[in-house]
Amino acid sequence: MTINCKGNLIDLTSPKVMGILNITPNSFFDGGKYSDENSILQQVEKMLIDGATFIDVGAYSSKPNAEFVSENEEISRLIPVIELILKNFPETLISVDTFRATVAKKAIENGACIINDISAGSLDEDMMQTLAKLQVPYIMMHMKGNPQTMQSLAQYENIVKEMLFYFSEKVVQARSLGINDLIIDPGFGFAKTLEQNFEVMNKLELFQMLELPLLVGVSRKSMIYKTLETSAEFALNGTTVLNTIALQKGAKILRVHDVKEAMECVKLCNSLIG
Repeated sequence: MTINCKGNLIDLTSPKVMGILNITPNSFFDGGKYSDENSILQQVEKMLIDGATFIDVGAYSSKPNAEFVSENEEISRLIPVIELILKNFPETLISVDTFRATVAKKAIENGACIINDISAGSLDEDMMQTLAKLQVPYIMMHMKGNPQTMQSLAQYENIVKEMLFYFSEKVVQARSLGINDLIIDPGFGFAKTLEQNFEVMNKLELFQMLELPLLVGVSRKSMIYKTLETSAEFALNGTTVLNTIALQKGAKILRVHDVKEAMECVKLCNSLIG
């Protein structure tokens, strides 16, 4: 199971770690933390040293009820950071967290190599056609609505069945346009209640029937800290537990704030498979 990033085939037989770099002032965990060049470069260097294969850069917070950010503002936040990272760490494989086709195009033109779309094309009808032209890996997440409305849309008769149908349709659409490298993300916390998040985690192995790499992003999310009656700041141990479970159920990419700990999960789980 491989994906092509800038001509390099990334083998996902052994799961990989994607480090999160939020450059928004309002992200739920690290908002405003990486707002100057030094702090950005120090964090990227740390994540790369700790073992991250990908760095996922986001310039628009997708937390529930996140404030609207214009397309121009998202681009103006994003492009200088991509350029800064690649100037200092030229081999970095940058993923960009955006649901806008124009932003995706600008990001790839400036050196990013993966697009991570929380809406799988639902929030911008031009996204998939743009990705087909760019021919880069495309992460398609499950969500209903948008960050402002998603928490009111968590109604399902059979959540896993409906998610599998959603992904099946999205995959057919992407393949029909010629997008080759697809990755699916169940979207923990997006249009899902606490109980629904755990139901999806419990049945995560069922997503392997799609025969695509599975990305899991539960890092410090509310499904962890609300269950443990704590806060995102103290949710690392819970994150590690769920990352381990996700790996055992077939996750190929862990999207995390804490790369070192996630890499330890991967190494230990690989030893179990061994």
